[in-house]
Amino acid sequence: MANSNQTIGRMSPRQKMINLMYIVLTAMLALNVSGDVLNGFRQVEDGLTRSNETATERNDALLSQLEEFNETNPEKGGVWLKKAKDVKAKTDSLYEYINYLKLEIARQADGEDGDPENLDNQEDLEAAAAVMLAPINSKGSYLRKQIDVYREFTSEFIDDTLKRNNIGKMLSTAPYKMKNTIGGNKTWEERLFDNMPAIAAVTLLTKLQNDIRYAEGEVLTSLIANVDAGDIRVNQVEAFVIPESRIVMSGSAYKANIVLAAVDTTQRPLVYVEDVPLDNDRGIYEFGTGRPGNYDYSGFIEVPHGDGSVTKHPFTSSYTVIEPMASVSATMVNVLYAGINNPISIAVPGVPNNAISASMTNGTITRSGKGWIARPAKVGTNSVITVTANMDGRSRTVAKTDFRVRKLPDPTPFISYKDTKGNPERYKGGKPFSKTLLLQSAGIEAAIDDDMLNVEYRVISFETVFFDSMGNAIPEVSNGSNFSERQRASFRRLSRGKRFYISRVKAVGPDGIERTLAPMEVIVN
Repeated sequence: MANSNQTIGRMSPRQKMINLMYIVLTAMLALNVSGDVLNGFRQVEDGLTRSNETATERNDALLSQLEEFNETNPEKGGVWLKKAKDVKAKTDSLYEYINYLKLEIARQADGEDGDPENLDNQEDLEAAAAVMLAPINSKGSYLRKQIDVYREFTSEFIDDTLKRNNIGKMLSTAPYKMKNTIGGNKTWEERLFDNMPAIAAVTLLTKLQNDIRYAEGEVLTSLIANVDAGDIRVNQVEAFVIPESRIVMSGSAYKANIVLAAVDTTQRPLVYVEDVPLDNDRGIYEFGTGRPGNYDYSGFIEVPHGDGSVTKHPFTSSYTVIEPMASVSATMVNVLYAGINNPISIAVPGVPNNAISASMTNGTITRSGKGWIARPAKVGTNSVITVTANMDGRSRTVAKTDFRVRKLPDPTPFISYKDTKGNPERYKGGKPFSKTLLLQSAGIEAAIDDDMLNVEYRVISFETVFFDSMGNAIPEVSNGSNFSERQRASFRRLSRGKRFYISRVKAVGPDGIERTLAPMEVIVN
């Protein structure tokens, strides 16, 4: 547990940069309190606030680890969890008191509605001193004493001398030695808050909160490290090979961790593969792969003991090398249709979706959720989809697939209606159709709905052809896609068993091509 968290409490490069900016801006204050300097302090304040939130989350995660360990082993983890909660309680108390001081300075500068995160009078040189350096009940003096108590309290939990000294310097409240001046030294609070702009004082207090969170994190890390201190770490020794993957594409790297279970991390063992020692002490075994096939390898882990003896623990493992491959398929049909979006699925075994890219000739291909959309341009010219994958930091072409590009087939005209249960239906002719439903219908629609393609078309016009008693054809023209009044009048005159034809149906699909569809026979029931 200690090893996996020993670096959590260290200061990040970003935090070091924020501290450096704070030092530079403090020095600039001695020269000129300009708007740029005040805005600079606001930027540092914002950065420190975000850093404090991150540090709080990190420390909460450390405390959660101790709580989880305590649930599984209360006897061993209870004492350390109690100490951790004491540290957190004292840290939160001091942290909130500093929040109170920032609010008091903001109110002193901007009035009762003052907000330390949105100071109006950032340049106010008296607000911080009025709050922190008051002759009676000086809050600065009280804060200094609380920091001294907290510094001594946290130092007791940190065994590492370097870290303990680092926290001591960070939370130091020693007086400031004045040079070439009359009047003696300045106290810690005078140095920080005397003649200091309000925004600078708030930033200094936020940095102090940051230092407190850092100290808390170091203490929690130290407590976690002490959970299993003094335990007997090894009671059964076994060698394990943990590959990242047993299936490797040709040309990519095979990588595996070779570890000894329960090994003491203060004395790492030596790992040999085929009698050759590894070039690192972390048990990382990596090499390039060649031809496809199944391969075995073996070795041993050499463990020295305190009495000078050495034991060897053998291991064996295997890996498989495969050719680069990818699957590319159209999820609707085995061809691509010009003028519409064709859903495509692309997968490369062992490679995440975000590491896959694709390109296409005679058209375009783009991502759509977890899949892809291919849109060919010309009919009769094949489209080639090329798939590339990012493997081991290199982009490799893993597949090229040809697709035929065809024109969309003609749709089928139909009359929409609803059955007795209210479900939508489509009448496509050739069988009896209720005169009532016919009169209720708006007009003619068209679509491809063969369960492979589902494409809607827009009907432009059509004709109905009726026959009189002499067998003469009487055509009537529609009102766009709707039945005209003359057509509806003809419907009303039809008797049971009569029939008419819907012909010259013109429709346009998503590919923009106008088509004349096959006629449709309607039998009136």
